[in-house]
Amino acid sequence: MSSSRPLSVAIIGAGPAGIYAADILTKTGLDVRIDLLERLPAPFGLVRYGVAPDHPRIKQIIVALHKVLSRGDISLVGNVDVGTDVTLEELRERYDAVIVATGADQDAPLPIPGADLPEAYGAADFVSWYDGHPDAPATWPLEAEQVAVLGVGNVALDVARILAKHVEDLLPTEIPANVVEGLRANRVTDVHVFGRRGPAQVKFTPLELRELGHVPDVDVIVYPEDFEFDEGSMEAIRSSNQTKQVVKTLTDWTLREPEELTASRRIHLHFLHRPVEILADGDGHVAGVRTERTELTGDGTVRGTGELVDTPVQAVYRAVGYFGSPMPGLPFDATGGVVPNEEGRVLDRGEVLTGVYVTGWIKRGPVGLIGSTKSDAQQTIAHLVQDAEAGLLTASAPDAGHEGLLARLEERGVRYTTWAGWELLDAYERSLGEAEGRERIKVVSRETMTAVSRQEV
Repeated sequence: MSSSRPLSVAIIGAGPAGIYAADILTKTGLDVRIDLLERLPAPFGLVRYGVAPDHPRIKQIIVALHKVLSRGDISLVGNVDVGTDVTLEELRERYDAVIVATGADQDAPLPIPGADLPEAYGAADFVSWYDGHPDAPATWPLEAEQVAVLGVGNVALDVARILAKHVEDLLPTEIPANVVEGLRANRVTDVHVFGRRGPAQVKFTPLELRELGHVPDVDVIVYPEDFEFDEGSMEAIRSSNQTKQVVKTLTDWTLREPEELTASRRIHLHFLHRPVEILADGDGHVAGVRTERTELTGDGTVRGTGELVDTPVQAVYRAVGYFGSPMPGLPFDATGGVVPNEEGRVLDRGEVLTGVYVTGWIKRGPVGLIGSTKSDAQQTIAHLVQDAEAGLLTASAPDAGHEGLLARLEERGVRYTTWAGWELLDAYERSLGEAEGRERIKVVSRETMTAVSRQEV
């Protein structure tokens, strides 16, 4: 690195992982210039496009991220697809270091028969639709009256809740107009959520679970025969206050009398059911889900009992985790859905790829919350600083850094967006919401997002 200019760093991905990495890097004492590249016209990643619209509390994370980007010492370059608009190789030539923070944007596979039927969906795709992701379909099929959700994490709860909730109760949120229209036609009456282990092993957070019990005109139904606790379960309850709260909420629901359950829609929580097949009718459409009853083995794990249960449904959503996507020019572990790395330094066939780093879910897989993402970024940035101080980071192109990137994008006709452009789009969405007495209405069209951000309308 030349001492005559700042260290030039490109971070790919403007979600929490990328923004935290940028923020931490600005506080290291290095003289640094950071460009935050984002594939979408708007920043904030999964906080904008992965959190259900009726969870504004979680969206308050955006407030903290907004403060970081509004300082002016980090440049946002949005609506730029690395691999199409600019290659990773070009970024490596123009920047002293590149950090990849692209997260995990696909659904993890569920290899059971029937998973490829037309009404077998990935939860991530559904979430993208109801969150107004510009690359999601404009419409979503909601003809099914009975639906299965496979998985017992917060995403499964979000999917079940959005499917069961009456659209009128979503109107105060930022939910896009096309999603409101789609949900008005929703015919669902029953949503069945299946988990292969017991109540003490679910991944719900206590608050998310409690909120489920307060959805208007939606009953949560649990089944006493699904409540089994082995020594591993009891230890989990003793050692984790979160697990204790979740189990208490679930157990309280078993005590309700049938006459208390009068809602027009129901969410059924089934434990100790392992999905083994999605069943089809004679025309090749989803007709049900087959599960095997399981039993706890003593340490919190389960084994199959051989007892099969068929539940009639007309659609199935798998919510068994997220999975990363490969980037052209970057090594990729297709089994784990991550970029091979050693504490954030990217590995190519076991050797460190100098100057290229990863952070967030593309580094460690889709586990953990915001605290884990910050820890990831701190570890990765610590190694970047070590490499910079060792003189290992040097861009080779004469037009290195921010100006060189923008010149190349202009030359290629890329309609990139900026932080000032996001502020324009933010104000535009708020004005749409104000007209209807809402905080904002999210714009879905990529073209409109880009045009508003670039003052082309």
